[in-house]
Amino acid sequence: MKEDSCLHAALICLGMLYYSHAMSTEKLNHLRPSLHGHHEKGKEGQVLHRSKRGWVWNQFFVIEEYTGPDPVLVGKLHSDIDSGDGNIKYILSGEGAGIIFVIDDKSGNIHATKTLDREERAQYILTAQAVDRNTNRPLEPPSEFIVKVQDINDNPPEFLHENYHANVPERSNVGTSVIQVTASDADDPTYGNSAKLVYSILEGQPYFSVEAQTGIIRTALPNMDREAKEEYHVVIQAKDMGGHMGGLSGTTKVTITLTDVNDNPPKFPQSVYQMSISEASIPGEEVGRLKAKDPDIGENGLVTYSIIDGDGVEMFEITTDYETQEGVVKLKKLLDYETKKSYSLKVEAANVHIDPKFISNGPFKDTVTVKVAVEDADEPPIFLAPSYILEVQENAAAGAVVGRVHAKDPDAANSAIRYSIDRHTDLERYFSISPEDGYIKTIKTLDREEIAWHNISVFATEVYNRHQEAKVPVAIKVLDVNDNAPKFASTYEAFICENGQSNKAFITITADDKDDAANGPRFIFSLPPEIIHNPNFTLIDNRDNTAGIYVRRGGFSRQKQDLYLLPIVISDGGIPPMSSTNTLTIRVCGCDSNGSMLSCNAEAYILNAGLSTGALIAILACIVILLVIVVLFVTLKRQKKEPLIVFEEEDVRENIITYDDEGGGEEDTEAFDIATLQNPDGINGFIPRKDIKPEYQYMPRPGLRPAPNSVDVDDFINTRIQEADNDPTAPPYDSIQIYGYEGRGSVAGSLSSLESATTDSDLDYDYLQNWGPRFKKLADLYGSKDTFDDDS
Repeated sequence: MKEDSCLHAALICLGMLYYSHAMSTEKLNHLRPSLHGHHEKGKEGQVLHRSKRGWVWNQFFVIEEYTGPDPVLVGKLHSDIDSGDGNIKYILSGEGAGIIFVIDDKSGNIHATKTLDREERAQYILTAQAVDRNTNRPLEPPSEFIVKVQDINDNPPEFLHENYHANVPERSNVGTSVIQVTASDADDPTYGNSAKLVYSILEGQPYFSVEAQTGIIRTALPNMDREAKEEYHVVIQAKDMGGHMGGLSGTTKVTITLTDVNDNPPKFPQSVYQMSISEASIPGEEVGRLKAKDPDIGENGLVTYSIIDGDGVEMFEITTDYETQEGVVKLKKLLDYETKKSYSLKVEAANVHIDPKFISNGPFKDTVTVKVAVEDADEPPIFLAPSYILEVQENAAAGAVVGRVHAKDPDAANSAIRYSIDRHTDLERYFSISPEDGYIKTIKTLDREEIAWHNISVFATEVYNRHQEAKVPVAIKVLDVNDNAPKFASTYEAFICENGQSNKAFITITADDKDDAANGPRFIFSLPPEIIHNPNFTLIDNRDNTAGIYVRRGGFSRQKQDLYLLPIVISDGGIPPMSSTNTLTIRVCGCDSNGSMLSCNAEAYILNAGLSTGALIAILACIVILLVIVVLFVTLKRQKKEPLIVFEEEDVRENIITYDDEGGGEEDTEAFDIATLQNPDGINGFIPRKDIKPEYQYMPRPGLRPAPNSVDVDDFINTRIQEADNDPTAPPYDSIQIYGYEGRGSVAGSLSSLESATTDSDLDYDYLQNWGPRFKKLADLYGSKDTFDDDS
């Protein structure tokens, strides 16, 4: 097999070389007319001369995947003016020149130095030029040519998908299209048969077949039954070279599933079903289930059930449970064992969806007989009504009869019944019930305005079987009695003007009654008989459950009387009617000319009338003087300075305030007055800043600077404080922390960073460049190291 492949490859190579030579000859013959100049007439009769080109090349194709020991010859460049003395130099440029393709500048031979893949790149565009070797002067104009990569069959067919999935209905006709599989070949489809594919089936016979040219898979057997076998695995092969020996191939797997059709009717597994139900069951209760089997699936297997005959058609019904595909027989009416002990039903099961193509397979339905036996049961008592509505008047005395409920035992034994109230529904114990006859009575006096309806539940229990119990809801309505007098609907407070007009309504009132509509409105408003001729106010009933209060006269005065209390009698329309006396508060107010109220305070009015303008001015002047005194006192308090030296009895060295400065070493043990460093304003939590730009550069006075080796710490600190006080740009007093003095004889030596300027430091001081001109000196001292490093 390996020898046949090598021989086949050799034959292909020889054929390609022959084809390449033929194409080169054809190309050369095609270009030959361009080697000899000829005349061509222009638009204006001008004779144009085409330049002569003397290029000759012998090959334009190179076989891909060549793996020989030597570079493969692609072609040869040659000019007619080349006499062979070596004075002409050939130059190659373009795609892959110098990397893939190299040229012998003397002979013009072009070789490919790398293995080429046509599927990666099919052709290369190159430019050839002949120049004088000594002067590099072009002897021929540049000429462009194409090197094509000749294809060989080095790529097997590949399917678009490794696995395919397809469906086809069961019992499909032979030749029914299932799916089309497609393979591709990276080889050149325009050259030879390297990319010519032929499809064949390797696995899946005799059920399926495949078209050799298109790859369409079709059914090959009739009446394939899904219920017998649902899934098939098919292997399809695609082979190039037209399917001939020596071609490359690829395969894919196709999973074909038969989809269901309704080709099977439903069938009951038995002819008679036996069921039973207690006579105590209620309508809607399930009696039993039955199921007709249908091997079809999905909508084709859906079955519906119905009762088509029998003496129990009126007593039972059947529904379909579509999840389990079962017929559910349910009770439709109440049963009585003493009346009838068994029933017979004829039930039919039929498919919901029927396929006309398979109607010949028989009727898609089946019937079965269902026998239902009624079982005797001890039934609970039954109330004569499903619910009761009773009425009782409010304020009725305890023991008043509300109404009666009645239940009986449906069994033949007719057991005695006892009644009771469900106390969860009567927590306040308003009612009681007679256990023997079911009469309901009141225990407490009822108030309709508190609870208008009482909803209780009553139990009826068999005396000899307490497990047999029934329950009924009882709604008790409390009837209204006119026992509430009407009152004001809200708290009213009226206002009138001193100079108001007479016979003018200034407020409208209404009433509210807790009783219902029959004992409430309509309301009647009136004044008490003793003040019906009130000289100040009068009342007019509007006969719409409102009344208006009017002013009878004008000229009211707050100084004489600023408040009036007007009693008003309100009666309701109940039988017998009830009334109440309500008091309306009326205030006298001062108003402007438009009737708008200004003030209703009589005391303020009298106070304003008793004070003169001079007295008010004197009071205001006293207040202003007091405010000025307080401000001066606070100012003097802030400007007061604390003593620089503490008293002898207050010189406690343990109380020196700790602050973040380095101190004077081990010998700095003399106490000094720390009060000089404290800002008086800072004591109260306010520390003013003096961060302002000075108009002149402050220079400390030379006479105030102490000697470098002075040991007088107090003078040193006082000098620095004076400098800070006179420097407008200095920070607050208590933030001075830089001292040149370190003390004498310190074992630890100097802790200050000011004397370490000449030592190497790992700190980065580049940020000093951004602090302005005042830090320029520090930036030069500490930042110069980086500059030197950069220069080196």
